[in-house]
Amino acid sequence: MNGKEQDTTPKLVVTGKQEPQQTEQPQEAPREEQPAVDEGPTLQEIIQEQATEGEAPQSSNFTLRKILGGDILTTSTIRHQIWLVLLIAFFLIIYISNRYSCQQDLIEIDKLQKELQDAKYKALSTSSQLTEKSRESNVLDMLQNNKDSVLHIADQPPYIINVPETK
Repeated sequence: MNGKEQDTTPKLVVTGKQEPQQTEQPQEAPREEQPAVDEGPTLQEIIQEQATEGEAPQSSNFTLRKILGGDILTTSTIRHQIWLVLLIAFFLIIYISNRYSCQQDLIEIDKLQKELQDAKYKALSTSSQLTEKSRESNVLDMLQNNKDSVLHIADQPPYIINVPETK
């Protein structure tokens, strides 16, 4: 070795009862060229920022932009309001089932009203047929057509008999 050259190997120095320490002389590392322009955060850093589980506390003022943008649906808000959400879901299920039940009842009512209307029309037509057949002229025609009958038309008008009431 030449006296002008420096030894770049690490040297071990032991003094007293101390543990051996290793000292290194600085080595010259090859320099990489770094760009002169400082770029913004890398894609990996941006993803790590957005993927954090902790959320920033919400501000107390809600704007239409925050509500429509979905900022109101944060994890902490959902955790605090989960029972309210479940209660609303329960009431929605009750509301829907009640409406369905009412619609089924209305369908049944309409069906029964149609049956009732049909029964009324049938009763009315039967009643009119009975009235037609029990008229005196129709009864006389039936008696004349049936020669077996002993019934005949009365020649004298009916008598009115007055009975005095006794006290």
